[in-house]
Amino acid sequence: MTEFPALEPQFLRQPDHGQLEPTARAPHPPRILLLYGSLRERSYSRLLTEEAARILQALGAETRTFDPHGLPPPDGADPSHPKVQELRALSLWSEGQVWCSPERHGAVTGVMKSQIDWIPLEVGSVRPTQGRTLAVMQVSGGSQSFNAVNTLRLLGRWMRMITIPNQSSVAMAWKEFDEAGRMRPSSYYDRVVDVMEELVKFTLLTRDRADYLVDRYSERKAAGPVSPAEALRADAVG
Repeated sequence: MTEFPALEPQFLRQPDHGQLEPTARAPHPPRILLLYGSLRERSYSRLLTEEAARILQALGAETRTFDPHGLPPPDGADPSHPKVQELRALSLWSEGQVWCSPERHGAVTGVMKSQIDWIPLEVGSVRPTQGRTLAVMQVSGGSQSFNAVNTLRLLGRWMRMITIPNQSSVAMAWKEFDEAGRMRPSSYYDRVVDVMEELVKFTLLTRDRADYLVDRYSERKAAGPVSPAEALRADAVG
């Protein structure tokens, strides 16, 4: 491969259509973890997350919601802290996630960021977020904004997650929920349904092939020499 002097062809892989269409599909419902970013008694990010969980369950998903109360700030406790271990275990359990934050000072809240910061990119050889799907939502006290969801998208990319195209931003969230905490009918509610439908579809589409989708040339190269069978497959590139 003289036209690519910087490339080590034994670590390059041609796309494998067989890997993209796995014959074995997981029989269990999609596993979705939901995170919200406020500790207030009447937290609109929590209420929106609860509404999203109901929709996901109606779509056939299994959901779990992490309660951030009692989670220490990042680096403020040992990773063995029970709330940290709970959060990391839920992330490993999940196949998709929903992140919902209030917008505060034009960004996500510290409560939201702390949860994400406690989930590392890697623990040994285990990656708690890589290859999982992600939907992002935000609530605002005033006019509609997209600062929080844009930040959540950036964080999702950094955590190597498959962030779906659609998103939800609920303006004047205090108007959108009744006294029982249920979301009123509106275009905002319709968008939440759209986002959850899309999340379930993307999760079903990618969960059985997530390891293949995130397999990388650079990581294969760092792992060292390949087997003779893998080397033969790489020959097709050159």
